[in-house]
Amino acid sequence: MRVVIQRVSDARVLVNDAVVGEIGTGLLVLVGFGGADKADFPDTPAWRKMLDKLFNLRIFPDDDGKLNLSLADTKGDLMLVSQFTLYADCKKGRRPSFTDACHPYIAESLFERFVEDARKMAPAGFATGRFGAEMHLDFTNWGPVTIILDSDQL
Repeated sequence: MRVVIQRVSDARVLVNDAVVGEIGTGLLVLVGFGGADKADFPDTPAWRKMLDKLFNLRIFPDDDGKLNLSLADTKGDLMLVSQFTLYADCKKGRRPSFTDACHPYIAESLFERFVEDARKMAPAGFATGRFGAEMHLDFTNWGPVTIILDSDQL
């Protein structure tokens, strides 16, 4: 599992020009699953670590401007968007290969489970994109702060 976390002051996702999700200040998280991620992945320590990191990374400023506060501390919003292209392999040629990405059927169930688990922990507003849809993201990256996490490296 790989995620790209972006601290945002606002974000929205559109499908066919219709807003399907919108948040205020918080985190926009692109979520991708790799071929090694199987249906039982939600039962692993790596899954729990990823959720813990997501909610407890100290990437929001305190009163002194230091990055000392987490999404949980700030009661910020959270948006999750599925993104299989996080597993693009660009080693050969100019066209990315996506053979390292999880099969869509498995990835969809993993994403739904991740959404379910994250929604239970979300301190404030919560939104998602639509799995498999052509989505347009409109957001303001605050900082900018962008963090990449990979479950293999936690």
